[in-house]
Amino acid sequence: MNANGFAALLVVMGKELRDLFRDRRTIRITLVMSLFTPLLMLGIIALTENRVSTQLEKPLQLPVVGAQYAPNLVAWLGGQNVAIKPSPADPDAAIRNQDEDVILAIDKDYPADWRAGRPARVAIIHDSSRQDSQIPVKRLQALLDAYGRTVGSLRLLVRGISPVVTAPLQVAQRDLATPESKRGLALSFLPYLLILGAFLGSASLVIDATAGERERQSLEPLLATPAARGAIMSGKIAAACVFGMLSVILTLVVFKLAFSFGPNIGITFDVSLPTMLKMLLVLLPMVLLGACLLTLISAAAKSVKEAQSYMSVLMLLPIVPTVMLMVNPIKDQLWQFAVPFLAQNQLIMKLLRMEAIGADAWGVYLLCGLGLGALLWAIAARLYHREKLAISA
Repeated sequence: MNANGFAALLVVMGKELRDLFRDRRTIRITLVMSLFTPLLMLGIIALTENRVSTQLEKPLQLPVVGAQYAPNLVAWLGGQNVAIKPSPADPDAAIRNQDEDVILAIDKDYPADWRAGRPARVAIIHDSSRQDSQIPVKRLQALLDAYGRTVGSLRLLVRGISPVVTAPLQVAQRDLATPESKRGLALSFLPYLLILGAFLGSASLVIDATAGERERQSLEPLLATPAARGAIMSGKIAAACVFGMLSVILTLVVFKLAFSFGPNIGITFDVSLPTMLKMLLVLLPMVLLGACLLTLISAAAKSVKEAQSYMSVLMLLPIVPTVMLMVNPIKDQLWQFAVPFLAQNQLIMKLLRMEAIGADAWGVYLLCGLGLGALLWAIAARLYHREKLAISA
């Protein structure tokens, strides 16, 4: 691009940014969305931490069916931070109606089996599809396992047998997960929110700059100027990238402030300047990719409404790698950093887990990300050279 083309690019970019910032409603919506992502994360984490801590610390409310059959077990549970409650008339209905999280049912043959030394049967009634019942069920299961092991050991000791003989294998666990990697697991939904914000953060500007001007019939005079159409299109994409990066920077700044000065929610995160800059570098190709793809769509669409109809499809693209990794987790490999959306997801998770990112991964990612953006730019440039682009439908 020569000096005249570059000057035209700057003029068009300035014009688009001035038009955008005159639209105060769009700016307000963008600012609200930039604030929304960090605050949403804080809210979700705070609610999760509060639910888990509350259900672990407060007494377990446990209705017991057939408590008279196992008074020792019921008394032992009462001493383990468990509040024994009378059994409901219909235990199954109480679980289905979400009146109770978990119910313990003691079999009527429990006393006979207990005295005969046979396994005494108890049942944990719950609904596994309800997430709020998982912690109470796990607490009750752990308590019953502990009671069974204690009674089994006492029975062996009475018979003069060491309980050690029943445990021929002692299994120890060495968890190599670092506190940072555990925090990254808790923030596994963060990449989708950041990638979506970077990918579609400039959508309003891009659609209005091409499809909108085409409808208002203000694109034809612009294309009729001596400036090269490639420079005009590049100026519009540059303006979209500037606005998209401002949105991303604002999101990261609020994210840093929220985790630095926000309430203590039990999870800390590295919000140092180097980490924020690395995350900004990760999102930079996504801003370019989104601006070029939206420009291509807007240039091919016949109206603003048609261009906006693609937004629902584009919003699904960043969630594909998140769902794929949840269903089928895969090990990190170099080729992953060449795949759009998957590469950003992997890099952001590495930053959250405070894992080192090699120069080869950075090289592949930036080369493929910026290369794909350049390819979309070239395709959009060809569309801008069509004569019918300036004609409103």
